[in-house]
Amino acid sequence: MVRMPLRDYRRMFAYRQVPTAMLLTFLARVPMTAMGLTLTLHIVSALGMGYGAAGLVGMMTTVGTAAAAPFIGRMLDRNGLRPVIATCTAASATYWISAAHLTYPLLLILALPAGMLAVPASPVMRQILAAIVPARLQRTAYSLDSIFIELSFMLGPATGILLTTQLSSTIALTAIGACFGVAGTALYLVNPPIRTAGTTHLRKGERPPLRDWLTPGLARALILASGALFVLVGTELAALAMLREHDQVEWTSAVIVVMCLASLAGGLTHGAVHRSLSQPTLMILLAALVVPVGLAGDPWWLLALALIPTNLMCAPTLAAGAEAISHLAPAKVRGEAMGMLDSATRLGLAIGSPAVGFVMDHSSAAWGFAAAGLGGLFIAAAAVTTGNLKPSTRDRKGEPVGSAA
Repeated sequence: MVRMPLRDYRRMFAYRQVPTAMLLTFLARVPMTAMGLTLTLHIVSALGMGYGAAGLVGMMTTVGTAAAAPFIGRMLDRNGLRPVIATCTAASATYWISAAHLTYPLLLILALPAGMLAVPASPVMRQILAAIVPARLQRTAYSLDSIFIELSFMLGPATGILLTTQLSSTIALTAIGACFGVAGTALYLVNPPIRTAGTTHLRKGERPPLRDWLTPGLARALILASGALFVLVGTELAALAMLREHDQVEWTSAVIVVMCLASLAGGLTHGAVHRSLSQPTLMILLAALVVPVGLAGDPWWLLALALIPTNLMCAPTLAAGAEAISHLAPAKVRGEAMGMLDSATRLGLAIGSPAVGFVMDHSSAAWGFAAAGLGGLFIAAAAVTTGNLKPSTRDRKGEPVGSAA
């Protein structure tokens, strides 16, 4: 039941640093969502390479980010926001501003370290919310954060393509680097808190052993988050393939907008209700609702309508994952735990695309939706076997535990 429309959103924005932090991390996320397509167009058009070569560079960037995210989070726990943001901002801005002037071998070589030192916008934003927003409003906070993620995916790729096609890929890549530089510098200057009041940054030797805080519940939340991204990337790939199958590629943007708007509506509702569905339930619904979508393929608007139910679960599932990690991870290692969440989601992206693509290569686009959904249900089943979602009190050493729903 909704308490009062948007009341909790207004309460959350009463915390002075929340709007500023959300705006700055949104500014950092927009170029992140634009860089894949923009760099692909640059490599294919300006450098005259193939899509496979472009995909390899993108894969190296993703692998770098996924591998380094827990380490970056550990550095946030130990050193605070400013040293990490300064390093990552300098690296990201330098790489993307210079990318248009590099040869393909250099792009490929530098993609891995560039990914490792990408601006950690999502982990930082989740830590800021955990530090500033009280537990009773964190569902609302993480829901709004997931909505901003959706908005960045609506704006970033479209802007990158527009700059590339209307001006040049050099200008588009330079703009990505400049945006990273501006957002990172602003985050450094504002320096929002990433630790709960009364806690200090970890000193050397104070980090609790991994076995003490990586509980079955935390592992389960990470697996579910990975599964959600498996479903989402598989759904997007299958939707594109379905439209190509029916010669309706020109309607791709319209279908994506419908998907994003459905996710936004789901996120707003999830953040406004007093009690919402748990992360496992949301994940199962997200996966189950996409299985039959392949039955509706032509015309394009019927496909868009069929995708609404599963996308209503998108933002809530992402928000529930961040909320679960925030509640289950001890404050001292929350940065590392959020880094693990970032790695888990990128792993889901990395696995989902080729897995669903393989199924469609040997069948049809309709089976791609089934593969995305059934694969997600399999991952959810694996997550359920990892144990109780709530950690024991001795694992948390007396720290308060919130709902992980």
